[in-house]
Amino acid sequence: MTATRRFAMIFGIVFLLVGAAGFIPGITQPHSHPDVRVTAGLGAVLGLFAVNVLHNLAHLLFGVWGLVASKSDSASRSYGKAVAVAYGLLLVLGLIPAMNLHTLFGLVPLYGHDVWLHAGLAAVGAYFGFIREQEVPLERSRV
Repeated sequence: MTATRRFAMIFGIVFLLVGAAGFIPGITQPHSHPDVRVTAGLGAVLGLFAVNVLHNLAHLLFGVWGLVASKSDSASRSYGKAVAVAYGLLLVLGLIPAMNLHTLFGLVPLYGHDVWLHAGLAAVGAYFGFIREQEVPLERSRV
């Protein structure tokens, strides 16, 4: 398995775990914000990362997508590109409180600790999607 496919698999698993964690009381602490209109499931995972039901569903979607993409090198690279672009955009939106862009018009909380997390996700996605050269997988030797 190439490193790019491994990236897609690991991101897929982590996104699935984070998406599920957002629905678990205790892992997700109560949280409120006046600009978030979709309050279903509104909380903070580990008391740090603001989420709601739409945010959790987006994590689950990226998780499933990552696992499916990990089946091929080209799909994994495309997934990396999509993660870079999507989370780069979410990073920028999370920095702009004007017009409620930091909550995606009240739909999804993108502010606070989510900003630096989205920056990291975008950077890793950009590396595997745009920067890392395609590689030839090493065949396992048979004894």
